[in-house]
Amino acid sequence: MTTTTMTGGAVPHDDKKIGEESLAPQQTRIMGPWSYLFAWLGGCVSIGTFTVGSGLVGTLNLLQTVLAIAIGCGVIGLALMINGRAGHKYGIPFMVQARAAYGFSGTRLPALVRSVPAIVWYGFQSWIGAGALNLVSETMFGYSNIWVFFIGFQFLQIGLSVLGFHGIKWLENIGAVFIIGALIYMFFSVIGRYGDQISTNLIQAEGTWGAPFWGATMLFLGVYSTMMLNVSDYSRELQHGVGRGRQVAIYANSILPATLFMGLIGLMVSSATGEVDPIRVFSSAVDNPVLLVVTLLFIAFAQVTTNILNNVVPPAYAMMDVFKLPFKAAAVIVGLLAFATFPWLLVRDESAAGLGLFIRTYSAFLGPIFAVLVVDYYIVRRQTGGFYSEMRHAMICWCLQI
Repeated sequence: MTTTTMTGGAVPHDDKKIGEESLAPQQTRIMGPWSYLFAWLGGCVSIGTFTVGSGLVGTLNLLQTVLAIAIGCGVIGLALMINGRAGHKYGIPFMVQARAAYGFSGTRLPALVRSVPAIVWYGFQSWIGAGALNLVSETMFGYSNIWVFFIGFQFLQIGLSVLGFHGIKWLENIGAVFIIGALIYMFFSVIGRYGDQISTNLIQAEGTWGAPFWGATMLFLGVYSTMMLNVSDYSRELQHGVGRGRQVAIYANSILPATLFMGLIGLMVSSATGEVDPIRVFSSAVDNPVLLVVTLLFIAFAQVTTNILNNVVPPAYAMMDVFKLPFKAAAVIVGLLAFATFPWLLVRDESAAGLGLFIRTYSAFLGPIFAVLVVDYYIVRRQTGGFYSEMRHAMICWCLQI
């Protein structure tokens, strides 16, 4: 909770209890550099990246895809450090940071642009995770009901999300080791099973270095472009004393492995089999039932780690700001809204092109908003103490409103 002094001034938030997130400037930092890196690694294992990779079949060869991913992740790492500076330095979230440039009412536009993709991806990835659990149940027990697993899986995520950043820290840190191991295993399993097709369709393919290459680069960049806006929501949790260069390294080295493995797996399997649905892809790529179950559990677990970090916090903070809700209530509402995205339609094969168009569309809005935030902080306000004073005043006004 935010407290006030005798004169009504907002006191920086010094304590962070489980599930009690606040928009107030906070001093307590619960993540060290390694913990922060693992959190981003776990949060970036997106099935959407798999789908983007699948959409490049017949367009780029393997080398071009790797370079497109590397360039996209490098740019994202730099952008995250630049825009996350305010949150790391002053302990403020995105919704408060945006007030300096957009004002109280004006922040609703950036909040909407950031929240809608988060909720859509939340529903999309929840359906994928539920499908993986359903196939595990069918393999082991002969029971199959995707709707039961989808509803149960969604409420499980809602329950985890109300724990806030303490829950995020431990979920992501523990899961990162399992995730990277599973990705390596799946990557080499795909090569072993479809090596000949991959060589013919990807390694020996000519591809192109023209507009499709840069379009693919923008797609991989676009998958994470939403996080460029609200990176302060996360950087405010990173311990003081972590320099800018080290922050860029943390972001790039967490995002790159996850994106590289998922994008390439999607590209390789889809080029060899024509499959786009990741559940069908992995069920056909793994022969051993035990390994299949482990792989499917990984897919389900990866959706949880990504959703809790990237797709719950931004819209929940936006609701806290606009509707003056506590974090737990906002997190529950976000989880319920994900049902309304009709994810069972988004995962269809014919939806892959539409998903790419969706990424390009919201990315077009994210860039200008990102530019305004950066220019306001670095050029207009010159990273001075006056920026913090304005944020402090903003928090006082916000407290008076409630």
